[in-house]
Amino acid sequence: MEAVVASGVRGTVRITARGDGRGGTALPVLDGEGPIVPRRTRSTGVGAQVTLVGAMSGPLGGDHLTVEAAAHDGARLHIGSAAATLALPGQAKEAARYDVRITVGDDAELCWLPEQLISVRDSDLRVTTRAELAASARLVLREEQVLGRTGEEPGRLSSRLTVRRAGRLLLDQELSCGPGAPGGWDGPAVLAGHRAIGQLVVIRPEFERERPEPALLGDSAALTPLAGPAVLVTAVASDALRVRRVLDRALRTLT
Repeated sequence: MEAVVASGVRGTVRITARGDGRGGTALPVLDGEGPIVPRRTRSTGVGAQVTLVGAMSGPLGGDHLTVEAAAHDGARLHIGSAAATLALPGQAKEAARYDVRITVGDDAELCWLPEQLISVRDSDLRVTTRAELAASARLVLREEQVLGRTGEEPGRLSSRLTVRRAGRLLLDQELSCGPGAPGGWDGPAVLAGHRAIGQLVVIRPEFERERPEPALLGDSAALTPLAGPAVLVTAVASDALRVRRVLDRALRTLT
Protein backbone atom coordinates (compact mmCIF):
# COMPACT_ATOMS: atom_id res chain seq x y z
CA MET A 1 0.00 0.00 0.00
CA GLU A 2 1.32 3.43 -0.89
CA ALA A 3 1.79 5.77 2.09
CA VAL A 4 -0.11 9.05 2.11
CA VAL A 5 2.26 11.98 2.63
CA ALA A 6 0.81 15.18 4.06
CA SER A 7 1.54 18.28 2.03
CA GLY A 8 3.04 21.41 3.47
CA VAL A 9 5.67 22.14 6.09
CA ARG A 10 5.39 20.97 9.70
CA GLY A 11 7.24 22.93 12.36
CA THR A 12 7.08 23.39 16.13
CA VAL A 13 8.72 26.02 18.32
CA ARG A 14 9.19 25.16 22.00
CA ILE A 15 10.01 27.79 24.63
CA THR A 16 10.24 26.98 28.33
CA ALA A 17 11.08 29.57 31.00
CA ARG A 18 11.88 28.84 34.66
CA GLY A 19 12.92 30.97 37.59
CA ASP A 20 16.69 30.66 38.10
CA GLY A 21 16.55 30.98 41.91
CA ARG A 22 18.29 34.38 41.82
CA GLY A 23 15.37 36.53 40.78
CA GLY A 24 15.98 35.99 37.07
CA THR A 25 14.60 33.69 34.39
CA ALA A 26 16.36 30.83 32.61
CA LEU A 27 15.40 29.27 29.27
CA PRO A 28 16.14 25.52 29.56
CA VAL A 29 14.22 24.86 26.33
CA LEU A 30 14.52 27.11 23.28
CA ASP A 31 14.29 25.29 20.00
CA GLY A 32 12.42 25.38 16.73
CA GLU A 33 12.01 23.59 13.47
CA GLY A 34 10.60 24.70 10.15
CA PRO A 35 10.00 28.32 9.16
CA ILE A 36 10.08 29.84 12.69
CA VAL A 37 13.28 30.16 14.72
CA PRO A 38 13.26 31.41 18.36
CA ARG A 39 16.16 33.63 19.47
CA ARG A 40 16.91 34.91 22.95
CA THR A 41 17.29 38.68 22.76
CA ARG A 42 18.40 41.34 25.18
CA SER A 43 16.00 42.05 28.01
CA THR A 44 15.81 45.27 30.02
CA GLY A 45 14.26 43.59 33.07
CA VAL A 46 14.58 40.44 35.15
CA GLY A 47 12.66 38.33 32.68
CA ALA A 48 13.75 36.52 29.53
CA GLN A 49 12.94 37.91 26.10
CA VAL A 50 12.53 35.74 23.00
CA THR A 51 12.07 36.92 19.41
CA LEU A 52 10.53 34.67 16.78
CA VAL A 53 12.33 35.01 13.45
CA GLY A 54 10.88 33.82 10.16
CA ALA A 55 13.40 31.58 8.38
CA MET A 56 11.09 30.96 5.40
CA SER A 57 8.02 32.49 3.79
CA GLY A 58 4.74 31.35 5.20
CA PRO A 59 2.60 29.87 6.43
CA LEU A 60 1.62 28.56 3.00
CA GLY A 61 -1.37 26.41 2.17
CA GLY A 62 -1.00 23.01 3.84
CA ASP A 63 1.57 24.17 6.40
CA HIS A 64 1.04 23.41 10.09
CA LEU A 65 3.06 25.57 12.48
CA THR A 66 2.91 25.40 16.27
CA VAL A 67 4.37 27.56 19.04
CA GLU A 68 4.42 26.07 22.55
CA ALA A 69 5.43 28.58 25.21
CA ALA A 70 5.50 27.92 28.97
CA ALA A 71 6.46 30.22 31.83
CA HIS A 72 6.73 28.03 34.91
CA ASP A 73 6.33 29.16 38.53
CA GLY A 74 8.08 32.45 39.17
CA ALA A 75 9.35 32.97 35.59
CA ARG A 76 9.00 36.13 33.51
CA LEU A 77 8.85 35.59 29.74
CA HIS A 78 8.32 38.10 26.93
CA ILE A 79 7.81 36.80 23.37
CA GLY A 80 7.70 38.98 20.28
CA SER A 81 8.46 38.58 16.60
CA ALA A 82 10.95 40.23 14.28
CA ALA A 83 8.42 41.02 11.54
CA ALA A 84 4.83 40.58 10.48
CA THR A 85 3.64 37.11 9.48
CA LEU A 86 2.21 36.72 5.98
CA ALA A 87 -0.36 34.02 5.31
CA LEU A 88 0.32 33.09 1.68
CA PRO A 89 -1.37 30.86 -0.89
CA GLY A 90 0.49 27.66 -1.68
CA GLN A 91 0.36 24.78 -4.10
CA ALA A 92 -1.60 22.68 -1.60
CA LYS A 93 -5.34 23.30 -1.61
CA GLU A 94 -5.89 22.67 2.09
CA ALA A 95 -5.77 25.46 4.65
CA ALA A 96 -2.65 26.32 6.62
CA ARG A 97 -2.72 26.08 10.41
CA TYR A 98 -0.96 28.15 13.03
CA ASP A 99 -1.44 26.99 16.63
CA VAL A 100 -0.22 28.83 19.72
CA ARG A 101 -0.23 27.05 23.09
CA ILE A 102 0.58 29.12 26.17
CA THR A 103 1.01 27.90 29.76
CA VAL A 104 1.65 30.22 32.71
CA GLY A 105 2.38 28.92 36.21
CA ASP A 106 1.86 30.40 39.67
CA ASP A 107 3.45 33.82 40.20
CA ALA A 108 4.68 33.70 36.60
CA GLU A 109 4.17 36.20 33.81
CA LEU A 110 4.06 35.73 30.06
CA CYS A 111 3.73 38.48 27.46
CA TRP A 112 2.78 37.33 23.96
CA LEU A 113 3.26 40.38 21.72
CA PRO A 114 3.98 39.33 18.12
CA GLU A 115 3.74 41.59 15.09
CA GLN A 116 0.69 41.58 12.85
CA LEU A 117 -0.62 38.65 10.85
CA ILE A 118 -1.45 39.65 7.26
CA SER A 119 -3.96 37.58 5.30
CA VAL A 120 -2.82 37.73 1.66
CA ARG A 121 -5.24 37.29 -1.22
CA ASP A 122 -6.06 33.63 -2.02
CA SER A 123 -4.52 32.38 1.24
CA ASP A 124 -6.43 30.24 3.75
CA LEU A 125 -5.24 30.18 7.37
CA ARG A 126 -6.76 28.80 10.57
CA VAL A 127 -5.26 30.24 13.76
CA THR A 128 -5.93 28.87 17.25
CA THR A 129 -4.51 30.38 20.41
CA ARG A 130 -5.03 28.66 23.76
CA ALA A 131 -3.74 29.95 27.09
CA GLU A 132 -3.85 28.02 30.40
CA LEU A 133 -3.08 30.03 33.53
CA ALA A 134 -2.58 29.19 37.18
CA ALA A 135 -4.57 31.24 39.70
CA SER A 136 -1.78 33.74 40.42
CA ALA A 137 -0.43 33.95 36.86
CA ARG A 138 -0.18 37.09 34.75
CA LEU A 139 -0.75 37.29 31.03
CA VAL A 140 -0.51 40.00 28.39
CA LEU A 141 -1.64 38.71 25.01
CA ARG A 142 -1.99 40.76 21.84
CA GLU A 143 -3.26 39.58 18.48
CA GLU A 144 -3.49 41.76 15.39
CA GLN A 145 -4.73 40.74 11.96
CA VAL A 146 -4.71 42.66 8.69
CA LEU A 147 -7.03 41.61 5.88
CA GLY A 148 -5.01 41.96 2.71
CA ARG A 149 -2.02 44.06 1.76
CA THR A 150 -2.51 47.63 0.51
CA GLY A 151 -5.13 47.66 -2.23
CA GLU A 152 -5.59 43.88 -2.04
CA GLU A 153 -8.56 41.71 -1.16
CA PRO A 154 -7.99 39.42 1.85
CA GLY A 155 -7.62 35.68 1.95
CA ARG A 156 -9.70 33.44 4.19
CA LEU A 157 -8.76 33.82 7.86
CA SER A 158 -10.29 32.04 10.85
CA SER A 159 -9.03 32.86 14.33
CA ARG A 160 -10.04 31.37 17.69
CA LEU A 161 -8.78 32.51 21.08
CA THR A 162 -9.41 30.54 24.27
CA VAL A 163 -8.16 31.53 27.74
CA ARG A 164 -8.57 29.52 30.95
CA ARG A 165 -7.51 30.47 34.47
CA ALA A 166 -7.31 27.92 37.28
CA GLY A 167 -9.25 25.53 35.05
CA ARG A 168 -12.13 27.98 34.48
CA LEU A 169 -12.96 29.50 31.12
CA LEU A 170 -12.39 33.26 30.87
CA LEU A 171 -12.68 33.80 27.13
CA ASP A 172 -13.57 31.76 24.06
CA GLN A 173 -14.18 33.65 20.85
CA GLU A 174 -13.82 33.05 17.14
CA LEU A 175 -13.81 35.27 14.05
CA SER A 176 -13.85 34.22 10.39
CA CYS A 177 -13.18 36.70 7.61
CA GLY A 178 -12.66 36.71 3.88
CA PRO A 179 -13.99 34.62 1.00
CA GLY A 180 -16.11 31.72 2.16
CA ALA A 181 -16.56 33.07 5.70
CA PRO A 182 -20.09 33.22 7.15
CA GLY A 183 -22.07 36.15 5.79
CA GLY A 184 -21.95 39.49 7.57
CA TRP A 185 -18.29 39.44 8.64
CA ASP A 186 -17.70 42.72 6.78
CA GLY A 187 -21.02 44.28 7.80
CA PRO A 188 -21.83 46.92 10.43
CA ALA A 189 -22.21 44.36 13.23
CA VAL A 190 -18.69 42.98 12.83
CA LEU A 191 -15.91 44.82 10.97
CA ALA A 192 -17.98 47.55 9.30
CA GLY A 193 -15.61 47.72 6.36
CA HIS A 194 -12.43 47.95 8.42
CA ARG A 195 -9.45 45.84 7.42
CA ALA A 196 -7.37 45.72 10.60
CA ILE A 197 -8.43 43.93 13.80
CA GLY A 198 -6.74 43.80 17.17
CA GLN A 199 -7.37 42.43 20.61
CA LEU A 200 -5.51 42.65 23.87
CA VAL A 201 -6.08 40.37 26.87
CA VAL A 202 -4.61 41.42 30.22
CA ILE A 203 -4.90 39.16 33.27
CA ARG A 204 -3.56 40.37 36.61
CA PRO A 205 -4.38 39.12 40.14
CA GLU A 206 -4.74 42.77 41.19
CA PHE A 207 -7.89 43.02 39.10
CA GLU A 208 -9.61 40.81 41.69
CA ARG A 209 -9.62 43.86 43.99
CA GLU A 210 -10.00 46.67 41.48
CA ARG A 211 -10.96 45.81 37.93
CA PRO A 212 -11.10 48.45 35.19
CA GLU A 213 -14.55 49.61 34.20
CA PRO A 214 -16.03 49.05 30.73
CA ALA A 215 -15.05 51.88 28.41
CA LEU A 216 -15.12 53.02 24.80
CA LEU A 217 -11.63 53.73 23.49
CA GLY A 218 -12.35 55.98 20.53
CA ASP A 219 -14.83 55.36 17.73
CA SER A 220 -14.12 51.68 17.12
CA ALA A 221 -12.50 50.17 20.21
CA ALA A 222 -13.74 49.04 23.60
CA LEU A 223 -12.48 47.71 26.93
CA THR A 224 -14.57 44.88 28.37
CA PRO A 225 -14.03 43.27 31.80
CA LEU A 226 -14.14 39.46 31.74
CA ALA A 227 -15.49 37.05 34.34
CA GLY A 228 -12.32 37.05 36.42
CA PRO A 229 -9.29 39.30 37.02
CA ALA A 230 -9.04 40.02 33.29
CA VAL A 231 -9.99 42.55 30.64
CA LEU A 232 -10.33 42.38 26.86
CA VAL A 233 -9.61 45.32 24.57
CA THR A 234 -10.95 44.98 21.03
CA ALA A 235 -10.24 47.41 18.19
CA VAL A 236 -10.90 47.68 14.47
CA ALA A 237 -9.47 50.31 12.14
CA SER A 238 -8.63 51.02 8.53
CA ASP A 239 -5.00 49.97 8.99
CA ALA A 240 -2.63 48.19 11.36
CA LEU A 241 -0.96 51.36 12.63
CA ARG A 242 -4.20 52.74 14.03
CA VAL A 243 -5.02 49.44 15.74
CA ARG A 244 -1.55 49.30 17.32
CA ARG A 245 -1.87 52.83 18.68
CA VAL A 246 -5.14 51.98 20.42
CA LEU A 247 -3.78 48.77 21.93
CA ASP A 248 -0.54 50.42 23.03
CA ARG A 249 -2.45 53.15 24.87
CA ALA A 250 -4.63 50.55 26.56
CA LEU A 251 -1.62 48.46 27.55
CA ARG A 252 0.07 51.42 29.20
CA THR A 253 -2.98 52.03 31.40
CA LEU A 254 -3.52 48.36 32.30
CA THR A 255 0.02 47.32 33.30
